[in-house]
Amino acid sequence: MENNKPMTEAEIRANISAKLTRYFGVSLDEATEEQIYKAVALSVKDVLTEKRSVFHNKVKKAHPKKVYYMCMEFLVGRQLRNNLMNLGLADEYRKALASMGVDLDRIFELEPDPGLGNGGLGRLAACFMDSLSSLDYAATGFSILYEYGLFKQRIIDGNQVELPDSWMNEGSSWLVPRTDKAFTVRLGGTVEEKWENGKCSVQYDNYQDVRAVPYDMMISGYDSKAVNALRLWKAVDMTNFNMNLFSQGQYVQAIQETSNAEVISKVLYPSDEHDEGKLLRLTQQYFLVSASLQSIISDHLAAYGTLYNFADKVSIHINDTHPALCVPELMRILMDTYSYSWDAAWSVVTKVMSYTNHTVLPEALEKWNIYLFKLKLPRIYMIVEEINRRFCADLWNMYPGDWDRISRMSIIGYSQVRMANLSVAASHTVNGVSALHSDILKATVFHDYYKAMPYKFTNVTNGIAMRRWLCYSNPGLTALLDDTIGTGYRKDFEQLAGFKAFADDEAVKERLRTIKTDNKLTFSKYYFNKTGRTLDVNSVFDVQVKRMHEYKRQLLNVLKIISLYNEIKANPNGNFTPTTFIFGGKAAPGYYMAKDIIKLIWSLGEEIERDPKAREIIKVVYLEDYNVSTAEVLMPSSDISEQISLAGKEASGTGCMKFMVNGALTLGTLDGANVEMREAVGDENIYIFGLKANEVDDLWKHGYSSLNYYTNSDRLRSTIDRLRGSFAGNNFSHMVNYFLYSHGVADPYMCLADFDSYMNTFNTMIETYHNEDVWTRKSLMNIASAGFFSADRSIREYAENIWHITPVK
Repeated sequence: MENNKPMTEAEIRANISAKLTRYFGVSLDEATEEQIYKAVALSVKDVLTEKRSVFHNKVKKAHPKKVYYMCMEFLVGRQLRNNLMNLGLADEYRKALASMGVDLDRIFELEPDPGLGNGGLGRLAACFMDSLSSLDYAATGFSILYEYGLFKQRIIDGNQVELPDSWMNEGSSWLVPRTDKAFTVRLGGTVEEKWENGKCSVQYDNYQDVRAVPYDMMISGYDSKAVNALRLWKAVDMTNFNMNLFSQGQYVQAIQETSNAEVISKVLYPSDEHDEGKLLRLTQQYFLVSASLQSIISDHLAAYGTLYNFADKVSIHINDTHPALCVPELMRILMDTYSYSWDAAWSVVTKVMSYTNHTVLPEALEKWNIYLFKLKLPRIYMIVEEINRRFCADLWNMYPGDWDRISRMSIIGYSQVRMANLSVAASHTVNGVSALHSDILKATVFHDYYKAMPYKFTNVTNGIAMRRWLCYSNPGLTALLDDTIGTGYRKDFEQLAGFKAFADDEAVKERLRTIKTDNKLTFSKYYFNKTGRTLDVNSVFDVQVKRMHEYKRQLLNVLKIISLYNEIKANPNGNFTPTTFIFGGKAAPGYYMAKDIIKLIWSLGEEIERDPKAREIIKVVYLEDYNVSTAEVLMPSSDISEQISLAGKEASGTGCMKFMVNGALTLGTLDGANVEMREAVGDENIYIFGLKANEVDDLWKHGYSSLNYYTNSDRLRSTIDRLRGSFAGNNFSHMVNYFLYSHGVADPYMCLADFDSYMNTFNTMIETYHNEDVWTRKSLMNIASAGFFSADRSIREYAENIWHITPVK
């Protein structure tokens, strides 16, 4: 594959047949569909392995600077189709399998989504790994091999039920065990420093050692030489099996003793409502960074035989605060293992670390209770304490007597370790993920840091893996783009701008409409196969799919639907536009308000479905267990993209970009990436409503009263009052208290303040939808203006401005 030599159909058939015989002991005629899928995946993994070996040898000769991307999650999605398309082998495999009586599309459907991520953070990390390989950078991603993922979501009578996501039963074919690269991670116990001859030695007692075993998932690039690795750590208990207990018949206790550590890599984001959950999350984070840093240093020493050039050849990126323990752990390794002085170790750390912030929500800026921290990570706490002492001393020299400022900036304060402050203090560069978000960080969350060290702060607007979300998910639109602007955009998405030349080409716009209709049919079939329920493909598809959270304002969308339902009930013979409202996303297990919102959405949908008149006009769908594979079918079919978070709360968002490049029109606030999307596409091609971020701040300062909005708007009042009743037999009157009478802050995300503006803008969109020529032109302009939001562009900015890495030639 080094010379991109295509495989023949005969070679593919032979390879698949050999895999069936070797791994399953069956012929093609005897094989199950699952065995055929695994054989196909293993044959593609062979191609990746060969290509990775060639690239690895290039890296060894070139000695480039490498980037190591640390993230608690990577929402990679299914791998088979993506790899075949990236490798340019999809057509050959389709033909070869067809000659064997096998449908490749059916094989695609057998692959489970890997349970390695949850939402936008993990999907962004996966997009970035795709671009790093596609652009021929030397990179490694690090995360944990979650055996049961986040959870498998089931909606039963409107209630979210969490089940284990046993994805590895069928999804482990892509993993390469690297038991030769395992490392030991030390937890708990007590620590004592001993100084002799000016050197510090550390004595550990009563600790627990856990084995971190890596499993590599190879990440292919499109039309590139690179195949990089996503290294996933599995926790293995190092306790010897207690044969004595087992022999006494105490089987459960014997097994329990050897499985305590293995809980570390069982579940992504375990509930942290209790101390045990908090300790497990903290343990996961340290397990990830300790194993990863040991791996990075081991590989560096194997390549260079010394650490003197470590800072010149290594860039370590902290993606959100979860891997922030990279900072004290690298200090520990350098000082305790390699006898670095404090100043020498700190110099290395501050040269290699960079940090991306992904949120301005205070509750998402991680803080750890110092007593839990000391209990689980005693040596690391000692180092964090010393980092904080020295940092605060430096701040005192800068701001003598300004205790308030120093208190805000300190890494330890009010019995908590502040992970965001630790990340900013130690990183050479800190970035937000949209222009607005980066400005808000400098003005609010990290304002003190920005005033003290402005040179650290920059912006890199997020991007998406355009090949996956456009070329592979929307073949009809891809064919149209190929026919109109050529294929060069697949490596340079700025070339999508050339599609603007066809904005008034009637034949192109007619074809665009046909593609959208075909995509709606495809999604409707997908939905029917999953649920047995039908969708009206002639209706408007209005979609809001994202993690369930109050700030994302699924509730505002619900209020809109209730208002429309009220209108239909009041005037059943009115002129309404058939609309299908589609929701999807998971609520954290302990986030009960988010679960209530899911139940409200589901109940509203059931209520409407029971109304013979209303169900002809509007339908509400809640997609169970929404994931990457569902998104790949849904986004090309969508008409309206709901991006309606309260201004100033969404860091960026990437779903908005996926909808945009697939021709959906955005209904949104001026928040996150919507700001830059509006600049790219023009005011006339995006539908913006509601308060701006500065207006939100002003309203809070002057005293926000949701009751005033309720009192002054007839439409809003009738909508809120409808919540006093029930939907599908379920009572939601507590939502009225949430909006109007909460003892804390009523309507904390200002749904009522933005309601009338939202409704008016939505109605304007629906009016425009009926003018198909105008709507299609706007859709075309969105597609043509989406090139800036490619992950390739984001990665080039990181590479050139933050990591200072170059492609491997």
